[in-house]
Amino acid sequence: MRIVSLVPSLTEAVASSVPGALVGATDWCSHPAGLDVTRIGGTKNPRVDRIVALAPDLVIANEEENREPDLAALRAAGLEVLVTDVRDVPQAFAELARVLRACGAPSRPQWLDEAEEAWAAPPSLTRRRTAVVPVWRRPWMVLGRDTFAGDVLARLGVDQLYAGHAERYPRIPVGELLAAAPDLVVLPDEPYRFTADDGPEAFPGLPCALLSGRHLTWYGPSLAEAPKVLGEALRAAHR
Repeated sequence: MRIVSLVPSLTEAVASSVPGALVGATDWCSHPAGLDVTRIGGTKNPRVDRIVALAPDLVIANEEENREPDLAALRAAGLEVLVTDVRDVPQAFAELARVLRACGAPSRPQWLDEAEEAWAAPPSLTRRRTAVVPVWRRPWMVLGRDTFAGDVLARLGVDQLYAGHAERYPRIPVGELLAAAPDLVVLPDEPYRFTADDGPEAFPGLPCALLSGRHLTWYGPSLAEAPKVLGEALRAAHR
């Protein structure tokens, strides 16, 4: 099998489970370290011509991370495209199993079993907290309804305040975020790279949890350690 991945988390999953199958991946596919494949551009602006030239048996994509016009162009070029749809943790496990089967994995990988076990009873905060979860600034955007990251946080004891918003990633002025009076502000390091010096200063007086975006938003081998990594960062924000 020759596989091109348009999704960083799927790239890591396939590379870890079907060695040698990947021939192309996006510029944002940073795991596993040292991955040596042809780079085909970004998730939102892949080089269709470069993908076609790789003659893959399958292109793997995601309905949120990739644009339909690009996927349509790949199909028009005669390529098979598998599109995942992941809105919560159980769906992530189901879609990962589907992708790995399609990519020719000889058996179910051990990391997938370990990830399901880790999420069967993840460590939760001692009491549930409310949070706003910015994913971008200039303008400020936060997690809204029906997101994988929102489900991850809910399973760890964090209820994000815009989970009922009509949009999945609404633009909310920072003044409104402050007025919502969350217990906690969750600041991941992707897609916007929030840091200790870029983000917390906008929320004076509120505890801020700086989280690994890979553990919060990726569905792949990182899921096995995500409950522990994220849980520690959330608890640290309240010390």
